[in-house]
Amino acid sequence: MLTPILLSLCFSQPGDGSAITPEPREEAWWLQRVTKIQNEVDNSKKNADIIFVGDSITQGWEGAGDAVWDNAFKKYGALNLGIGGDRTEHVLWRLEHGHLDGIEPQLAVVMIGTNNFGGGQDSIDEVYEGVVAVVNKLTEEISGVHVLLLDIFPRGESFNKMRGDILQVNQALQATYSDVKNVTFLPIGDRFLEHDGTISKKIMPDFLHLSSKGYQQWADAITPTISTLLGPTQSIAHPATGIVVQGK
Repeated sequence: MLTPILLSLCFSQPGDGSAITPEPREEAWWLQRVTKIQNEVDNSKKNADIIFVGDSITQGWEGAGDAVWDNAFKKYGALNLGIGGDRTEHVLWRLEHGHLDGIEPQLAVVMIGTNNFGGGQDSIDEVYEGVVAVVNKLTEEISGVHVLLLDIFPRGESFNKMRGDILQVNQALQATYSDVKNVTFLPIGDRFLEHDGTISKKIMPDFLHLSSKGYQQWADAITPTISTLLGPTQSIAHPATGIVVQGK
């Protein structure tokens, strides 16, 4: 029997390559990852207060960042919706085909767009429009959600053209969301840079993906804002068993 995801793929039409046109990918491993996320979404039973939306850098919370994730975000029932190599159009397709079904997160942490430069050949304007489309999709589909939009992280050992393009997208996003009630733009990319503007292999071993130390810096950068938006968590004893669980 075909799953809903497989059925969606069967009837999907090829996209035009646009950063704002929802489009699936054809790799078997990608479909496996999509299905894995769908199962986690289905099993969350609306207990996820936070979702993380993005590409391989977000997916890496399950790899190099797993210990940091457990310490910082597990208490929120956080779901990881990151898939390696995804561009904005792929995220849009996933958000339209099940990855938001039945969940009611209070907060969506978004970091997407680097693959539109690295894996695709989109212009600065197209990448900006793609990120905005992802934010719009989240706020349209999830009632009352607040989007914590992060800047596209710097990449490459030292400053280069792609970093300059990324910087322009980030500046445009910051201007767009400087005073939007349900969106907070939080630029944290500079935290990954050395004083001379280079990136250390201790933070990004390949000058793109984060190490465990890099994920700790990411968590440290956003947890104060998360606490402000959601309120602090506290331990609550289950009335019947006395077992301590996490709640707000």
